[in-house]
Amino acid sequence: MSAASTPSPPSPPIPPSSPSSPGARSAAPTGRGRPPKLDQVRTVEAALALLDEVGLDALTMRRLAEAMDVRAGALYRYFATKHELLTAMAEVLLADCLERPLSSPDWSERLAELARRMRTALLGRRDGARVYAGTHATGAHTLGFADALIGVLREAGFAADAAARAALTLVNFTLGHTLEEQAALQGAADEGPADPDLLRAAVTPGQYPHLAAALPVLTSTDFTAHFEFGLGLLLQGLRALGPGSTPPGTGG
Repeated sequence: MSAASTPSPPSPPIPPSSPSSPGARSAAPTGRGRPPKLDQVRTVEAALALLDEVGLDALTMRRLAEAMDVRAGALYRYFATKHELLTAMAEVLLADCLERPLSSPDWSERLAELARRMRTALLGRRDGARVYAGTHATGAHTLGFADALIGVLREAGFAADAAARAALTLVNFTLGHTLEEQAALQGAADEGPADPDLLRAAVTPGQYPHLAAALPVLTSTDFTAHFEFGLGLLLQGLRALGPGSTPPGTGG
């Protein structure tokens, strides 16, 4: 869920209980007692497995077809473009975010728990945040997660518009943080992870005294600590704003 000026076309519907749902383990058997080689769910599952193996940049429709031992054109029966495939993959990424009830009665802690679950889900796949970014899926997992976020805020007393903006801010922070986290830890396919020594060598105390003082944090790979700090700031701001208040910048 993220803001966009022009919504993407709805992702292909995959009902959770149908044989073509993201959670389905196999397709209906053919007359010979074997599952068909290709269907929507198996394509997404194969794409996610290939993503973990080669990364997003190397994930092409042709390479996916080769991994599934089918003709490349066969994939377009289910996904007309790679973007449609990525949208279906993004929908699956959030499949487990609501599998457990939220543990806290406090609304801000419930929001924090949802944000942490989203980060965990995106980190669970190689380039997961890049897959999710910009897809705007409209499947049950994505919409259910967004509804849960906004629901927590509305139940706390926030108006619908304030709840929507707060939810967008929380999702965009989580997504942006995870994009940077995975980029730093995974790096480009031909370059490897980011090297903090490059920053240490470039920052001299005489020229950049404030950066030099902050280097221990700026070069730290404790991304959970970075995430929790930012998340805490967002929640502190929402608590200070309070339900029923007019959010800044909304013209109220």
